[in-house]
Amino acid sequence: MADDYLVRIGKLIRDARQHRGWTQSQLADALSTSQSAVNRIERGNQNISLEMIARIGEALDSEIVSLGYAGPMHLRVVGGRRLSGAIDVKTSKNACVALLCASLLNKGRTVLRRVARIEEVYRLLEVLNSIGVRTRWINDGVDLELVPPARLDMDAMDADAARRTRSIIMFLGPLLHRMDHFKLPYAGGCDLGTRTIEPHMIALRRFGLDITATEGIYHAKVEPGVSPDRPIVLTERGDTVTENALLAAARHDGTTVIRNASSNYMVQDLCFFLEQLGVRVDGVGTTTLTVHGIPNIDVDVDYSPSEDPVEAMSLLAAAVVTESELTIRRVPIEFMEIELAVLEEMGLDHDRSPEYTADNGRTRLVDLTVRPSKLEAPIDKIHPMPFPGLNIDNVPFFAAIAAAAQGQTLIHDWVYDNRAIYLTDLNRLGGRLQLLDPHRVLVEGPTRWRAAEMMCPPALRPAVVVLLAMMAAEGTSVLRNVYVINRGYEELAERLNSVGAQIEIFRDI
Repeated sequence: MADDYLVRIGKLIRDARQHRGWTQSQLADALSTSQSAVNRIERGNQNISLEMIARIGEALDSEIVSLGYAGPMHLRVVGGRRLSGAIDVKTSKNACVALLCASLLNKGRTVLRRVARIEEVYRLLEVLNSIGVRTRWINDGVDLELVPPARLDMDAMDADAARRTRSIIMFLGPLLHRMDHFKLPYAGGCDLGTRTIEPHMIALRRFGLDITATEGIYHAKVEPGVSPDRPIVLTERGDTVTENALLAAARHDGTTVIRNASSNYMVQDLCFFLEQLGVRVDGVGTTTLTVHGIPNIDVDVDYSPSEDPVEAMSLLAAAVVTESELTIRRVPIEFMEIELAVLEEMGLDHDRSPEYTADNGRTRLVDLTVRPSKLEAPIDKIHPMPFPGLNIDNVPFFAAIAAAAQGQTLIHDWVYDNRAIYLTDLNRLGGRLQLLDPHRVLVEGPTRWRAAEMMCPPALRPAVVVLLAMMAAEGTSVLRNVYVINRGYEELAERLNSVGAQIEIFRDI
């Protein structure tokens, strides 16, 4: 391996380690090697095997080098270009992964229309295939067909794929009805053990599920005949927690009441899908769900998940930071109304079409046209709330929007410990963001963006925010190691290019 490649690999490893917040000693401990060896690797002074690169990538949850396929690795962005025309919002990432897990409830054939072709979906499909589910892309690769086996082979599960998706946690609800014991790897490489899933367990214990965590594995045991004798009250109004409770209730022979439930977009899509399976769900869109379960589900079902409001917000932010006029089609307006109300107060010039219905027959859509606007910082802080409040995943995009506004904006991301920290990466592009604590950041605008080369943050939404800032910056920027973006967005660079961006996908190793 040439010396310059060793140096470049070392820089990628160093950047990934720093984004993870680890010291060289912490990485050395994870690799069972010495701090001095890590130091030599990062300086490009030590030969390194492909096996070691793979181990480092797994430890840092970061794709250092891609082998065996031509997937994107880096993005080269020529900024300062105006966007124009119209762009469609793709189907919801979070709905699609929930529906893949929900397909395990059904003994029949499941067809999901216009499934998001993203890395998170691919990882789940690898897991499903490994345990015996037959999957195939149909209709020119647009739709997805899933056919389960008579018996799932849990011992054959692709553990590596399972650890690379946080959605694996939603296997708990469907599987507790299919077997009396099973194992799952820790979701998303998490090292918090049972603490990670305690909100889920508060709901799932009521169906007889018990879990112990040892050496990176959840060991699940189901006590037969256990059923909720009173309403389940969720201690956390989380999306995946609510979905897991719904998945468990769907095949419970009886009526289950779930209180303090999330009513967010992906939960509603899951409820609509369950209704297609024959499961009646009362209270969809509220915080109290009543599920009339069916112990045996064997139907051929065809369902179209709705569009992604977080992708819609991403595209809206792209138009704002590049001072462009852009029409964003198929926006699920019910899940964007608070964001648009805040932006209207900031001075956003936009209009929207009359409402029409998504392919699922339930979700309300509009076409949204955004025009260049003179924005003022909002008087109140930007902070998320459970639906119908401002969407938790939309908060990071307000960092880029606030950077385009006159004045100071306080952004308080109280849900995630590190996401506000990652937003300060915008400072390398000319932003003026002051980190007040791990949850709060103060943004000063307006910003004169400048080009830079940098590592992609390991958090999905902040990574896209950095990309948007690069699109606004005059000159050429490079965003390295963009696997995290591909986990949540389908062909984002190509689609932005279709409305005037100039983003090149390339690999240098």
